[in-house]
Amino acid sequence: MKSLVLPDIEAYAEAHSQPESDVCRRLREETYRKMDCPQMVVGPLEGAFLKVMAMSVGARRVLEIGTFTGYSALCFAESLPDDGQVITCDMDSESTDMAKRYWAQSPHGSKIHLRLAPALETLQALSGPFDLIFIDADKANYVNYFRRAVDLIADHGVILIDNVLWNGDVLKHPAPDTNTAAIQELNRVVHAEPRVSAVLVTIRDGIFLIKPRPSSKTHLQAAQQQAQQ
Repeated sequence: MKSLVLPDIEAYAEAHSQPESDVCRRLREETYRKMDCPQMVVGPLEGAFLKVMAMSVGARRVLEIGTFTGYSALCFAESLPDDGQVITCDMDSESTDMAKRYWAQSPHGSKIHLRLAPALETLQALSGPFDLIFIDADKANYVNYFRRAVDLIADHGVILIDNVLWNGDVLKHPAPDTNTAAIQELNRVVHAEPRVSAVLVTIRDGIFLIKPRPSSKTHLQAAQQQAQQ
């Protein structure tokens, strides 16, 4: 993955953000030693961002689409209260075996529940609401994951989607490959979706931060409460 931010700036931001836990650090280091695509791990800066986002919405229930070696799931678990829950979806038994080893070493690991199956099948079987949904999986299904996430997210919650700048290749037209085309389509769909407000944040490889707009029911309740005052 290309660095879209100057390395010194990235290091400065990381140094002034919430530090990663010891178990996260060890998991990240083993991921880089043993996995073919270690850059898929979100790393300390993005991990800190995920933690703060979870805390900012008071998350108790998190859904993650794409587990890899479990770093981001553990970041979420560390930020949740004791009764919190992270449901994380993946299909790769090798990478998730590493994840489970490190989750077992953390006092927060019991909050994490792995669904080892095609994510679209898992998503169809789940019931909302979730306080936070993080999408970081196969790019071909990004639009499908986003559309289901909009149905499952709580009114106060947030949806986060990773890799939406895709090494800067989103600027290329025509798209050089199918993954780039899928992300470009996702970005168009999010931008046009009337049920949400979104900002594309230039952290690491780009993160979409998406907030549901108040529903008509919420507006009606607010109007009724105001009329009663």
